[in-house]
Amino acid sequence: MAANTLTTLTGKLTTAVARVALWVLALLNRRRARAAGRPDSGPVRILLLHANGMGGTIRTVLNLAGHLAARREVEIVSALRTAERPFFDIPPGVRVTYLDDRTAPGGPVARLLSRIPALLVPEGEKARKSFTLRTELRLIAYLRAMDSGVVIATRPAFTLLTALFAPPEVITVGQEHVTLDSHPPALRRLIRRRYGRFDAFVTLTEADRERYARLLRGDPPGRLLSIPNAVPELDGGVSPLSEKTVVAMGRLAHAKGFDRLVNAWRTVAERHPDWTLRIYGGGPRERHERLQERIDRAGLAGKVVLMGRTATPGAELAQASIHVVSSRYEGFGMAILEAMSKGLPVVSFDCPFGPREIITDGRDGLLVRSKKAADLAEGVCRLIEDEDLRRRLGRAALRTAGRYDLATVGARWEALLGDLAAARSGIPLRRPAPAGAGAPRAAA
Repeated sequence: MAANTLTTLTGKLTTAVARVALWVLALLNRRRARAAGRPDSGPVRILLLHANGMGGTIRTVLNLAGHLAARREVEIVSALRTAERPFFDIPPGVRVTYLDDRTAPGGPVARLLSRIPALLVPEGEKARKSFTLRTELRLIAYLRAMDSGVVIATRPAFTLLTALFAPPEVITVGQEHVTLDSHPPALRRLIRRRYGRFDAFVTLTEADRERYARLLRGDPPGRLLSIPNAVPELDGGVSPLSEKTVVAMGRLAHAKGFDRLVNAWRTVAERHPDWTLRIYGGGPRERHERLQERIDRAGLAGKVVLMGRTATPGAELAQASIHVVSSRYEGFGMAILEAMSKGLPVVSFDCPFGPREIITDGRDGLLVRSKKAADLAEGVCRLIEDEDLRRRLGRAALRTAGRYDLATVGARWEALLGDLAAARSGIPLRRPAPAGAGAPRAAA
C-alpha cells in the first residue's frame, strides 16, 4: 500500500513539474516570438541519429542534403558519433555537427550524464536505448540556440523533442522514415498530441500519409504530405540480365522476411538448381547465425549466400538479373528503386506500404498478393523461365526509377520549404504539449 501511495505521489509531482516547465517554455516562446524577425527557409538543419553510420535513412538524408546544399546552407546534426569516419561520403557543401561524441572520453560531467538514461525520449522509440541524458540535453540546447531557418526531424526521438523545444521563429518539418503502424500505441498517442505543432509533416508514401491524416485529424500540422525518397546514384552500370543470380537487400531483421525467402528458395532451387540467391545486409550476429542455420537445414548451402554488408550496392545489383523483396512491411522500399535503377525487374510481396506505390504489377515488376512463400517462389520462377518478360519488365523498371531521381524529388522539397516560408509571414506561437496524467515520460 505504501509503495503504491509513493508511486502515485511521485507521478503527480512529476506531472506538476512538467506542467510548470511547459508553462515557462510557453512564456519564453512568447518573448522570442515578439522579438523575432520573419522566418525564412534557410539554413536547413537535418537531425539524424548517427550520421557516420550505415543505413537507408542515413543514405537518403545525405542524398537530400547534397541536393539542398546547391542552393542553401545545409547542416546535418548527428545526435551521436560512434565512429570516427562516416560510412557514406558527406556531400559537398554539407556541414556535419555531432552533439554527443562518444569517440572522445569527455570530462567527468559528460561521463556522469552519459550514465543516466534518457528522460524525454519515450519508451517504444527504438532509438531510446541509444540516448542518454547527455544526448537529450545537448539536443535541447541545440534546438533552443536556433534563431532562423528550418529544422527537419527524421524520427520520433527528434520530432517529439522538436515539437516541444524548437523556437517559434524556426520552421519545423517532421519526416517519417518508417510507418505510423510500426510505432507502438503509447508512442502514437504522443504523436497525436504533438505533431499539430509542426509547420509540415512528410511521409514517404501516400498510404502512410492517409493514416497520419486520420490520427491527426483533430489537430493536424500546417501541411501533411507525402514525398518519396530519391533514388541515389549508384556505382555500376545497367544489368544485362544475363547472370543466373537473384539478389535481396536489407538489414537482417524480422521485417525483411528473409526466413520466408529461404523457404521460397527451396522451390526455386528444385526447379532451377543453377540459379543462386545472394542476400546483402548486416545485422546482429545471432540473426545472421539463425538465418544461416535455416539455410543449412533447408539444404541450400551454396545456393543461398549471406553476403553481409556491401559498400557497392550498385555494382552488386548490376551483376544480378532479378531483385526479390520478401518483407512483411516496408516504410518505403528504397531497395526496390535502387534495383529498378539498374534495370532489374522486382518480385515483391504486396506488403504495406511501399511496394504497391512503386511497382505496377506486370508492367515493371511482379506483386505477390498473398503472404505465402510458395507464391513468391512462383513469381521468381516465372521471371527465370520467361526471359522476354524479364527483359521487358527490366526496361520498364528503368523508366519507373527515373521518376524518383534526385532532381524531381529535390524540387518537391524546395517547393515545400519555399511555401512554408511564405506561409509564415506572421509567427504563430508554438503551443507547448499538455502534461498528461500518465507516466512521467508521457507527461513530457
